[in-house]
Amino acid sequence: MNNQWIEFFYGRVTVKVSGKGTERFINVLTRNDFPIWNIKRHGTETITFNMRLKDAKSIRHYARKSGCSISFLRRNGGPFLIRRMLKNSGFLAGAGLFLLLLMFLSNVIWGIEIKGAKPATEYQIRKELDKMGVKIGKLQFFVDNVEGIQRRLTNNVGDLTWVGVELKGTTFHLQVVEKNEPKKPEKLSPRNLIAKKKAVIVNMYIENGQKMVDINDHVEAGQLLVSGAFGQEENPELVAAKGEVWGETWYKSHVELPLVTNFKVYNGKEKEKHFIVIGNLEIPVWGFGKPEFSNYETETNVHKVHFLKWELPISYLNKTLREREDVKRTYTIQEAQQIAIELAKKQINGRLDEDAIIKDEKILHKANKDGKVILDIHFKVIENIAVGQPISKETSE
Repeated sequence: MNNQWIEFFYGRVTVKVSGKGTERFINVLTRNDFPIWNIKRHGTETITFNMRLKDAKSIRHYARKSGCSISFLRRNGGPFLIRRMLKNSGFLAGAGLFLLLLMFLSNVIWGIEIKGAKPATEYQIRKELDKMGVKIGKLQFFVDNVEGIQRRLTNNVGDLTWVGVELKGTTFHLQVVEKNEPKKPEKLSPRNLIAKKKAVIVNMYIENGQKMVDINDHVEAGQLLVSGAFGQEENPELVAAKGEVWGETWYKSHVELPLVTNFKVYNGKEKEKHFIVIGNLEIPVWGFGKPEFSNYETETNVHKVHFLKWELPISYLNKTLREREDVKRTYTIQEAQQIAIELAKKQINGRLDEDAIIKDEKILHKANKDGKVILDIHFKVIENIAVGQPISKETSE
């Protein structure tokens, strides 16, 4: 027959027919529209053939009329397969439960390894991981993905410069780079200290070298502050000048701040949707229906499903839909000026060393134009202006 799969689904049998009227019996079946196939002769009075299970129950009286006896040799197809499965249902259920348990255990967190961190920092990291729910025995589906874990650790653990998070099988591996690592002793060659910018000297601390300026002196960029040459001019002793020379310097900042700003904020309303993803097909399992709000952003969190060390082409997908609102923020001119000054300070601080101090600020120019407050601000800053300049023998001579 052409559609053997359909026949397998409904069930089929192999029939053995014996007697003198075997050919007559075959002709009767054909005339009564009983599909039969694989007809084989075994001797002069015996044949075998295949037919559908549902037809096999109706052919006995045709066999008796033809003077033949029939028997069923083999039974196969869907109904018999199901019957055998039901007979062995205990074994199949046990095997299925074992595979489900194995898959479940393959998606549980069984280890957290942290490398590159001091004991105190590692304690802080593990404490933060506990707050996030990343702990041994927790299902991977219910914790942040590695990008989210990495972002939260970097933001919440102050001693971290960088942390890399990787999930290998059932273990999270964290590689840590800490802040304030011990600096290697700096080996300095002979040098002078010169001014990196125009300033008025306000304080000095010279550790090594000969000072060439005094407090309240006005210096230009590139001017010699501390010399690394001692002794006679013909044959000086060269050292690495070290120290700090603090000067009052000046900066200008230009800031424009709109009086009215439109932006979007979350209002706290959200809806979660859960999916099983197979290939490109997303099958919803929880959180059906559309959200009650229409203006929202979607955060997607995907967790791969593992079986032992293999990653299956199946994923658990969590979508969080957060409602957002359009908000208009309006400043008065006075408020805008004050905020513009703070923004200018942040800009200046971004250009300064950590130990620099903003001493004073003065508005040089202010204007209101095109719905903006425009400020030009002058800052006085106290900072270390000394930088090293190598000394060569030719220069010293």
